[in-house]
Amino acid sequence: MNAEIQDFHLPRWNELPNIDLYIDQLVSLLEQYLSGYIKNDNEKEEKIVTKTMINNYVKHNIIKSPINKKYNKEHVASLFVILVLKQVYSINDIKKLIHLAIETSPIELAYNRFCSELEKAIRIVFAEKNYVKNSRLSEEQYILRNVVQSFANKLYVQKTYLKNT
Repeated sequence: MNAEIQDFHLPRWNELPNIDLYIDQLVSLLEQYLSGYIKNDNEKEEKIVTKTMINNYVKHNIIKSPINKKYNKEHVASLFVILVLKQVYSINDIKKLIHLAIETSPIELAYNRFCSELEKAIRIVFAEKNYVKNSRLSEEQYILRNVVQSFANKLYVQKTYLKNT
């Protein structure tokens, strides 16, 4: 398994900064953890998150407004989730999925579950890739399996939860 992928880790709730962050510090923290794993939708933009993007999330009530221009743990956790999920879902769908998670569990628990499940899913996908050489699947077949599985997973979420909200 790729060493970089083996080391993929999102900070758990208790690892998030205990002090509130200004937007530049927040952008830096998010970049530090995610820049090697996700890409910006705008090919011209090198950063995965910008001040403008964060301000738009606030403006559209995806995340709460900062307090005295500072962002707390809830903001940081929400932004980690948003940046990962926007690789697959629309912002409106992400808002609904975050709402579902925090209406059924305390935010700390919901966020830690998200981190654990994401890391586990990534490890499984990349670990199975290592077995491709010894199986009947070619590299191309394994990629195809993952492509169609990503569609199937998104379809499941859309049809079972997002259609009802």
